[in-house]
Amino acid sequence: METELYLRQLKAGRDFAHSDPVAAQMANFVYLIGDRASGECMVVDPAWDVDGIVAAASADDMRVTGALVTHYHPDHVGGPLFGHNVQGLARLMAINPCKVHVHKAEAQGVRFMTGLSESDLEKHEGGDSVSIGGIEVQCLHTPGHTPGSQCFRCRGALIAGDTLFMQGCGRVDLPGGDSDEMYRTLSQRLSTLPGDMILYPGHHYSGPENAPLDEVRRTNQYLQMPNIEMWRRYMG
Repeated sequence: METELYLRQLKAGRDFAHSDPVAAQMANFVYLIGDRASGECMVVDPAWDVDGIVAAASADDMRVTGALVTHYHPDHVGGPLFGHNVQGLARLMAINPCKVHVHKAEAQGVRFMTGLSESDLEKHEGGDSVSIGGIEVQCLHTPGHTPGSQCFRCRGALIAGDTLFMQGCGRVDLPGGDSDEMYRTLSQRLSTLPGDMILYPGHHYSGPENAPLDEVRRTNQYLQMPNIEMWRRYMG
């Protein structure tokens, strides 16, 4: 059978977690990536309403066979957040056991936040690929927001987590954040990606829900810093 990419963008408060005002305020995106021919998919950053996310895949005749983690923060993997207990990977493992794919530098944070065991995780280096049926997803190590932040490249799509938004980028003032690394990620690690690649961010803070990288590069001032000195002044 010929492989056909399945890619679905789900927004918290709209497509799942309908009754959770905190989820709606955070405006997280969760993604389903898979192979329509095999019916397999993986979920990127399952959080807030895991049952609803799995049900969305099932409604599309897809079954969840794994999870892909961009970074360990609780609004992306579950855990305590400002007095709110976010559902996440622990719930996924309870209702749909599967491997959780993380960058090796993020594994400890994911275990701490979710209570998952070492055996639940598949640890990756930057450049590794994950197969979902006949679909290949490349793991891009993009530190800055956290040490083990990663983006997922799949054909013409870049699922960026909190590394890059339509306007702006992920915070670098939280534990593990590194402003200089974020600059290198934006100005070097992601700069060579094709302009027609579609950016799918981790939150809907402003602008369209997805857009070609060329458009993001024209409108996102964080991608227009000519050198690291100006970046440091801009970031304070």
